[in-house]
Parts: sequence; structure tokens; C-alpha cells
Amino acid sequence: MGLFDDVGRFLEDRLEEFLQNNPHLELEALLEQLKEQEADARRLLTDLQRKKQDQEAQILNLAQDIQAWHSRIQQAKAAGREDLAQRAQEREATLLRQGNQVWGQRVGTEQRISQAQSLLQEIQQRQKEVQQKAKQMAAEQKASEAQRRAADTMGWNQGSTGETYRRELDPLEAEFKKWELEKELERLKRNATK
Repeated sequence: MGLFDDVGRFLEDRLEEFLQNNPHLELEALLEQLKEQEADARRLLTDLQRKKQDQEAQILNLAQDIQAWHSRIQQAKAAGREDLAQRAQEREATLLRQGNQVWGQRVGTEQRISQAQSLLQEIQQRQKEVQQKAKQMAAEQKASEAQRRAADTMGWNQGSTGETYRRELDPLEAEFKKWELEKELERLKRNATK
């Protein structure tokens, strides 16, 4: 197993290194992961809503049964059949316990629905953040490429000696922006895995 672990670790390291060198791909991978999480959250929400409907139907059926047995208790007592009335009361009590149990399950399901809805909203918010970051990164990459092309076409003797500092043409500025984007990307990835 040690060899497989080593190979797996090696491949994970290479993939991580590749993604760090290609942050736009890392963002795409993160977006894909968030889309999968969103689909999972939607499926969970649908399942929970279906479960809640089933529980509500079960509660209604139990309520009808309880009413029927309550009526039977009254009829048996009116007819002087205490033996039947006693057994009907036991049945009614059993149905009430079942109803309370299903009601409690329904409350738990509602809480899980609320949690799933919150999770879905959180995932969608993270998707928006990552998409916005991807757009920002693409725009900065285009600006950087344009800057590089402009620098490549300008010869040593073509620039004016009296040029002032221009932030958008500064390679150090571009490097810092890239570094800051990578830090922000790491923060988004950490938040996405929470």
C-alpha cells in the first residue's frame, strides 16, 4: 500500500502545483465543486420536502383514525360496553403516541429543510464570489498580457527618458496583484470546504 500512497501523494502534489501555476483552472475546479455541492443541496432539499409531505399525510391519517376511535369510545360507553370502550381507549392512546412521534419527526424535518435552504444560499453566494473573482482574474490577465505586448513592442530607444511611474505597466504591481488574487483564492477555497 505504501507505493500506492506515494504515487497518490505525488499526483496530488503535481496537481496542486499545476493548479497554483494556473489559478484560472483552480477557480474553474472550485466552481465545478460548488456546482456539484449546489446540486447535492437541491436534491437533499427535494427529498426533505417530499419527506415532510409524507409525514403531514401520515399525521392527517392518524388524526382521522383518532377521531374514529374516539367516536367508538363514546358509542361503546353509551351502550354500556366498558370492555370495548377500554380497548378503544387503548387504541386511541396508541394512535396519539404515534401521532406525537410523527409530529416530532416532521418538526425535525422542517429544521433540516431550513438548514438545507441556508446551505443552498451559502453555496450560491460562494459561487457568485468565485465567478466574480474569475472575471476579475480574467480582466487582470488580459491587462497583464496587453502590458506585456506593449512592453515587448517597445524598444530600448523608443521610451521617453522622462516617463513617470505608471501603476498599470509596473511588473511588480502585476506580480503583487497575482499574489493577492492567489491569497484570496485560497481563502475562498477554505470557505468552500467548510
